[in-house]
Amino acid sequence: MSGMSVKEVATGLAVAGTVGIVTYAIFRPRLLHWGATAAEVAALLPGDEYVADPSYVTTRAVTIEARPAEVWPWLAQMGYQRGGLYSYDWLDRLFGYLDAPSAETVLTDFQNLQAGDTIPLGRGPSWPVRVADSGRALVLEPVPGKITWSFALMALSEGATRLVTRVRCAPPDTVQEKLMMMLVDPAALVMTRRMLLGIKRRAEALARGRRVPSHDVAPRPLQARGTRVVHAFASP
Repeated sequence: MSGMSVKEVATGLAVAGTVGIVTYAIFRPRLLHWGATAAEVAALLPGDEYVADPSYVTTRAVTIEARPAEVWPWLAQMGYQRGGLYSYDWLDRLFGYLDAPSAETVLTDFQNLQAGDTIPLGRGPSWPVRVADSGRALVLEPVPGKITWSFALMALSEGATRLVTRVRCAPPDTVQEKLMMMLVDPAALVMTRRMLLGIKRRAEALARGRRVPSHDVAPRPLQARGTRVVHAFASP
């Protein structure tokens, strides 16, 4: 590098930076919508109404070979000194969000989750529960009117479930906040993807034993944004 001029170094950094920005712009939709179909990305989900004008939205999803009743317990028991987060436990424990590995069994003491409860996160802020509709939807609202994190369970045929998760965020409209959200994207994908796959593995293991009574929800086609139907669920 000693043989390179300052101009050459600056040019190289500029080129590398441009390539990085272009590459990020190309792959960012995949980061935001991992696993989700176009219909799921466009659909109205429970909790969307609580953040009216978000500037940051992610929709991610996974198919689980288990019924909604076998997926729900893992959502209901999430949290510190509860079931955990089913993601990279070593990272969650490093940052103090958890104090033990995520549970591999259903914890009956934490199944009665209700709106108004909070899900504890160790050193992190707790997650207030805005909606807890067993077998259908869980909506967390870390910052009222500004941030929601929702989980929608959509029953498929033959005992399978689509688990769709969405984050809606309305941060301050500043360059600093926009850059921060861009930096958060890759880490959020890594942790959320691991969580969804962790729930999938546990729910499918539970399904093989069929230890949870069936309270399946009849599937209904997803409703596109702009329609009057808010939630894509049938009544029980």
